[in-house]
Amino acid sequence: MAAIDIPAIQYTPVEDVAAKVKKLRTTFFQHKTRPLEFRIQQLRKLYWALKDREHLVAEALARDLNKPKYEAYVSEIGMVENDIVFVQKNLTKWAKDEKAPDIDLTFSLMKPIIRKDPLGVVLVIGAFNVPFGLTLGPLIGAIAAGNTVVVKPSETSPNCAVVLQQIIEAAFDPDVVSVVQGAVPETQALLAERWDKICFTGSPNVGRIVAKAAAPNLTPVLLELGGRNPAFITKQADLRLAARRLFWGKTFNAGQICTSQNYILVDKEVVSQLVAEFGKAWKEYYPNGVKASPDYCRIINDGAFRRLKSLIDSTNGKILLGGTMDEKERYIEPTIIQVDSVDDPLIRQESFGPIITLLPVNNLDEAIQIANDVDSTPLAIYPFGTKKEVEKVLSSVRSGGATINDSYMHVSIPNLPFGGVGESGNGAYHGRSSFDAFVHRRSIAATPSWVERVLAVRYPPYAGKLESTLKNSAVAPNFDRNGKTTTGFFGWLVWFLTFGGGATKSGAGRAAVAAVG
Repeated sequence: MAAIDIPAIQYTPVEDVAAKVKKLRTTFFQHKTRPLEFRIQQLRKLYWALKDREHLVAEALARDLNKPKYEAYVSEIGMVENDIVFVQKNLTKWAKDEKAPDIDLTFSLMKPIIRKDPLGVVLVIGAFNVPFGLTLGPLIGAIAAGNTVVVKPSETSPNCAVVLQQIIEAAFDPDVVSVVQGAVPETQALLAERWDKICFTGSPNVGRIVAKAAAPNLTPVLLELGGRNPAFITKQADLRLAARRLFWGKTFNAGQICTSQNYILVDKEVVSQLVAEFGKAWKEYYPNGVKASPDYCRIINDGAFRRLKSLIDSTNGKILLGGTMDEKERYIEPTIIQVDSVDDPLIRQESFGPIITLLPVNNLDEAIQIANDVDSTPLAIYPFGTKKEVEKVLSSVRSGGATINDSYMHVSIPNLPFGGVGESGNGAYHGRSSFDAFVHRRSIAATPSWVERVLAVRYPPYAGKLESTLKNSAVAPNFDRNGKTTTGFFGWLVWFLTFGGGATKSGAGRAAVAAVG
């Protein structure tokens, strides 16, 4: 088989950045991207640009992350292709004007609607660990919404960045989507420009830099950040199931997944049994050893390897399984470590690697208290236990998302929004949410000319108008001063006869008050 050629990454000259953004803004105001037919065509071209380069995607992922072809397909290629098909199939329906909900008879005369307008020029800054999924995913939404886009792939996975540029340039007019390659200087030049939205995937520390750069222009940001994600294992949990699924979650992509569990809060009575089950899963997944397996990734670069090694060296915990490393290969064996303190570095810092940290707890209440203390808004949580125990965790611990009795499967469902909350991010995408993330829901109403005589009550002079206007426009509450509901059968009858709050009786007054408001 002939060798697959992927050229070296070429950084974009910093001085070219402003011109690229200006050109995209010109294109947007020429309304080239507004027609739905154009957007659908662009998405379909992106599908085939990716489909025709699947071999390049797999090769790039292998070079940058030693990612197996299977993982490349299920976590990137297949997910992105399916997302494109889903979005273009539903775009016409999503983009339609919506009738305003719960509008009474008075305001229905104004035919209020909600229109989905594109935001303008969008910046998408991708991530290294899932470079195609976390870069093309937001791009799909931005294009579906009718925007022009600058894409900045992560330079940390350079081969993937090059293939991403090849895919994008094959699919799009450079006046609609433009790629900027580079590192810190190029990213700083991009952040200095004015945007209509910025989507960034990465660490909370860099997320703060992005948000700060966006603030002077009041640019909205979609931030997908990391999280110190806890898993909860009670003594009622299926330990074999928990071990198999959480071990997979921490070895997929060598643990370089922002949604994988950062630590496991496990009932102290079942720690030894859980460790034994981890050992069984280990032998099943890697019968010839992890290092020799073609199914195990490597750490992305030397800096990330040294950071993980430093984390393991600094812990006061005990290594129960694994721990072997090879710096030359950037190989870190799955490492199961039991710690005895919530202040251990493996608990307080996001590992973002194949480290499985166990912290024994006395009960579920203690586990919930620890989780909320360590990170009150993780990107994801993973409860294992009875239905009642799981519900207790879900109602007591906030998170961007959650999967019950498994590891990050909620992220794989294409029409569920994926995003964080608080420290773990802001906003969401995937499926319909990708479209919604890059549109402005614009409220529009039209007041017909023939109601002018009725609306005359809103114009000066106001003498003699206030008492009658307030009398006719007031809506009686269905609750008393203690907050208790007071609407009985008679109240519902009045509501029905007056179309909900006296619309027929007081249309002019209510319209006048609304117009003033």
